[in-house]
Parts: sequence; structure tokens; C-alpha cells
Amino acid sequence: KLLGEGGMGFVFRGEDDGLGRPVALKVMRPEVAPQPTSRERFLKEGRAAAAVKSDHVITIYQVGEANGVPFLAMEYLDG
Repeated sequence: KLLGEGGMGFVFRGEDDGLGRPVALKVMRPEVAPQPTSRERFLKEGRAAAAVKSDHVITIYQVGEANGVPFLAMEYLDG
């Protein structure tokens, strides 16, 4: 389910089948993904957020790529 979108990507509600929990998936727009600067900025954002441990910052579960498109898998918060 599409939750929102911005200039660099889309955010979907998904399911972690292995752990049986909902996740939010931030997926880079396919037309932006081939741009090296944008791609690195997107992945750097995910790695930076994953390094922060705080009740006020969402938990990043995975930073990766699928079919050449970068994504961030993160904690899903209702609302």
C-alpha cells in the first residue's frame, strides 16, 4: 500500500514475512536511481539513520537494492 511519496521516492507499507511484522519501505524512484549522486545520498541517509539509537528516530532494518533500485526497510509506525 502506498503511504506517501516525495521527490526521491515512494513509501509503502509492507510485511516482513520472515518475522511477521509490518514494515515501511522507502523505495527510490526508478527514474532517479541511475543518478550516482542521488543514489549515494539516498543510501547514505539510510546508513546514517540506522546508526542512531533513539526513541525519537525510526529504526532502520535494512538498506539495500532490488533490481537496481535502492530501498530502506524500516519500522512501521501507525499514524
